[in-house]
Amino acid sequence: MNVENVLHERFGFAEFRPGQRETIESVLSGQHTLSMLPTGTGKSLCYQLPAYLLPGTVLIVSPLLSLMQDQTEQLKMRGEKRVIALNSFLQYEEKTAALANLNRYKFIFLSPEMLQLPQVIGALCPLTVSLFVVDEAHCISQWGYDFRPDYRLLGDVRHELGSPLTLALTATATEKVRQDIREGLHLPTVKEWVFSVNRPNIALQVETLQNQMDKHQRLIELVTFFKKPGIVYFSGRKATEEAVIQLKQAGIVRAAYYHGGMEASDRLLIQHQFLTGELDVVCATSAFGMGINKENIRFVIHYHMPPQMESYLQEIGRAGRDGNPSIAILLYAQGDESRHEFIAAMEFPDDGQIRQLTEYSVNPRDIQPPLSETQERFAVHYKQEANQKRLNAAVYMKERRNHLLTRKAEKRNEMLTWIFSSNCRRADYMHFFNEKPLKQPHCCDCCGIDLSIYKNKSVSRRSEEQLNWRNMLAQLLPGK
Repeated sequence: MNVENVLHERFGFAEFRPGQRETIESVLSGQHTLSMLPTGTGKSLCYQLPAYLLPGTVLIVSPLLSLMQDQTEQLKMRGEKRVIALNSFLQYEEKTAALANLNRYKFIFLSPEMLQLPQVIGALCPLTVSLFVVDEAHCISQWGYDFRPDYRLLGDVRHELGSPLTLALTATATEKVRQDIREGLHLPTVKEWVFSVNRPNIALQVETLQNQMDKHQRLIELVTFFKKPGIVYFSGRKATEEAVIQLKQAGIVRAAYYHGGMEASDRLLIQHQFLTGELDVVCATSAFGMGINKENIRFVIHYHMPPQMESYLQEIGRAGRDGNPSIAILLYAQGDESRHEFIAAMEFPDDGQIRQLTEYSVNPRDIQPPLSETQERFAVHYKQEANQKRLNAAVYMKERRNHLLTRKAEKRNEMLTWIFSSNCRRADYMHFFNEKPLKQPHCCDCCGIDLSIYKNKSVSRRSEEQLNWRNMLAQLLPGK
């Protein structure tokens, strides 16, 4: 059976999206493959389709529980029963039974941390792993925007599993990050497919506002004005909940919030309601979106400045996957960047926590104040790495922490430079990835946008004039 037949019979698609065929044929020819495909291209097909033409099991390493759950549910909806996600959603008895019967599964999803457990590796080694997939592979690189320490260990995991055929997938990776991916996975030869980060059907706009009150009002105007559905991103959990209250008071009743502090069942419910069209707007933190396969999202609004260009492109890339006109709006007020400075600092243990872990050998679970999950991952990984290198653990952990904080500050400054630039916004972000920009209509606020293209048909002429008037005023504010 050829790839076209599998595409049609298994997945119901008539043709491939850009980059899918090249990646799939590279894998099926037996080449280790690294593919950088734009958000919305359908990266999951690049390993799901080959699985039906290869013997044995496909292992998929994924950084997020929500992403694993979404992918497993999508496969099950297509009738695939041989799929499992080994994660914390499983009860002890379920996990034990799964590990004892892994040979029954075609698709096994795991986190990189799960692959560090001896009992998991022990259960995987007897399997015939035909494809080892690393999703969101930029997490391997300390130069990537979402670095995860345990991703760096995946090269050793590959070796323990017999160095199987490997596919690394990402949507945003500079050449430096791609080099780290190749080295981190211990891939001697790799076929690379690097496609443009540009999504030409998504217009870009940045608005500078005076304060948070103006932002609240502008958000209501924009959500009312634009065609639905849409996503609004925030940097904090409480802000998502407050925004939904304000939107509902303004008459936008089919709105809901989503963040990592919610129960897993509640998050899955919101995802389902959004995918099935029961919700028009989701106000969310960055936890929402990975794996959300909804083609007709018409707008993405960033209420707060994203911490770096790569995550911004990931998030706006959830709009317009059907190829129709969509828009991305970023609302900026002075001081927004300080939010991410605080968030970045909270991702790492402080000096006191490091001292407890290293000098007093306190168990990571007993440190005071308690470590977050992210802090614990960092602490455990770098303490172990320091011990392996016979280095002073406290000094080493502080050096790694300070280095990563410096990198995050550089990323924030790159984002601010882009926000305040008067150049074409699309050209600027394409230059960031060493791409040559192309002139196109409906590009960005610096080149000119006709907002009526994205208007909800029920919006009155007066509302349209008000929106455009406020937009013109925003462009005249200092710093714009």
